[in-house]
Amino acid sequence: MTTPTDTLSDLIAAEDVLLFVNAAVTATGQREFRSSAGEQRLSLAFLHEYVRVNYRPVYAAALALDINDHNAATIVEQLLRTADEAGGPDRKRTEGRLIAARLALLPPQRVYRLFRALRTAKVNNRRTRAIVRDWLAGRADLGHDAVKYRAGLKTAARHAHLPFPGAAAEPGDFLFAPGRRVRYEHAFLDAHRRAHYEQGALYELPFTVAEGFAAKHGVPQALFLERIAPRMTRLERLRTERAGDLSVMPLTRLALYVLSLPFGERVARRAELTAALRAAADRVAGPHAGTWGRVAAVLDDSYSASGSAVKRRRPLAVALGCHVLLEALAAPGAYSAHWTSGATDPLLVRPWGPTPLGARILDALEGPAPDRLVIVSDGWDNAPPGLAGEVLRVWRTRLDPERRTSAVHVNPVYDAGGFDVRRLAPSVPTAGIRDAEDLAALVEIAQFAEGRTGLAELLAYLDRRVELFLTGAPR
Repeated sequence: MTTPTDTLSDLIAAEDVLLFVNAAVTATGQREFRSSAGEQRLSLAFLHEYVRVNYRPVYAAALALDINDHNAATIVEQLLRTADEAGGPDRKRTEGRLIAARLALLPPQRVYRLFRALRTAKVNNRRTRAIVRDWLAGRADLGHDAVKYRAGLKTAARHAHLPFPGAAAEPGDFLFAPGRRVRYEHAFLDAHRRAHYEQGALYELPFTVAEGFAAKHGVPQALFLERIAPRMTRLERLRTERAGDLSVMPLTRLALYVLSLPFGERVARRAELTAALRAAADRVAGPHAGTWGRVAAVLDDSYSASGSAVKRRRPLAVALGCHVLLEALAAPGAYSAHWTSGATDPLLVRPWGPTPLGARILDALEGPAPDRLVIVSDGWDNAPPGLAGEVLRVWRTRLDPERRTSAVHVNPVYDAGGFDVRRLAPSVPTAGIRDAEDLAALVEIAQFAEGRTGLAELLAYLDRRVELFLTGAPR
């Protein structure tokens, strides 16, 4: 039998877990509109330590969720720093598999940065060395990494006492005995050798490495970019060109690109940009397109959606990405969008004005009741303050107590002072969101914040996600 004390402790545990998941999805330790980078990092560090100490299995299981790379790397680092706290062999084995699976998904430069942090912290237990060795053994081309991530690979190899036998001998000599060989069989390694004195060799190297040699040889930037283009990745082209291949850009990144354009260019390219956004949303929606029924969205384009100097317009980009995705998920012709500014042209939204969320929620609920109400906002309701929460309270308790309409608030901004994303009302669940692509999964996990499901259900959900993550099945 469950006692009231058990119920209360389970409720607190579930809230703690959801609070951490929200933070791990949204927070990156960078400056936000209302908090500094220092405040963000301090708040996030406390949460990581609190959850690791009190709920270590859940802390590790978060690696299977759609958290951002910053927090995934932090979790891995903390688990390896405290390997002696892992518990029994089964738990250690699960942690190791989760770490390995997550490292395989992280960008290599972030993994090398993580390994450097572990070396600096003198974390060199057997488990850490094994994980570093296994990850390096799984790299497709150590010669490429030796050139592109030279310092990172060198640090990791030293830290894990990595030998370089057989095919890896050349990368080993390149890193630790560069004068041993007159030439290399590996194309990248030999191109790097020749690029010191032969200008043409730099165009055989990865873009980020070739950039340095181009500057050394005084190559004009326009000529360099033209000749190195075949070597550039999609993201490198996006960083160096005004536009990239819009047909393959992820939804949130595409929304950021659209918002970076002047209004005149957005208007002139309306058909192209709209088609690209819808195509990206269709890719994300996949088989769920058109299955959400009647959907009403309240989207925050107030001044605070401008973000910060390091996250320019990101909250607004998430709102724009959610807008086109919700349009794809809704039944045909059954979607309505309500921007806080009153804007009716999503392609021309800009961050300005106050945040009248309450008024826009009333607009969204007017007429036939939607099957889903989705609010995308940082939660700072200020025109007037608190109206959104009161509207949602009355609507839930008096107008829709049977919960015919499913409501969720997704928030792209971590509130450092509150150790969570800011909420609008207890009756409507809130989930942190970083990328619009994660909306459907976050709506699923937000159900646990409504209080209608308990800790047991939440833990069962996490177990399912871990199993799917470790088996590589679609999540």
